Amino acid sequence: MSDIKRFNVEKRLSDMAVYNGVAYLAGQIPENTDQDITGQTAEVLQIIDRLLAEAGTDKSRILMAQIFVANMQEFPGMNKAWDAWVADGNAPPRATIEARLANADIKVEIVITAALK
Repeated sequence: MSDIKRFNVEKRLSDMAVYNGVAYLAGQIPENTDQDITGQTAEVLQIIDRLLAEAGTDKSRILMAQIFVANMQEFPGMNKAWDAWVADGNAPPRATIEARLANADIKVEIVITAALK
């Protein structure tokens, strides 16, 4: 049985856990909430790229994406950043949900599950 490896562990949560060849990312949010949803999404995707690299994988290995947007009216702006980022030929299964997020200034939160290389 393999051990669970956790990344950026805090009291309440970790940014990511890796177990049995799979990386599980916590919901990632932008640090700069002054941006529009396209900017916030692009920032979150950069954070996801960095975490996946730490685990030894990348966006081409995403198994599932769950995207939470605060306002579905901004869905096209989120998709603009997503479409520019997603790996060609490797668009993962994805769900997008409108949700009230923990901070009213946050427009998007993304949860990723990815296979290791």
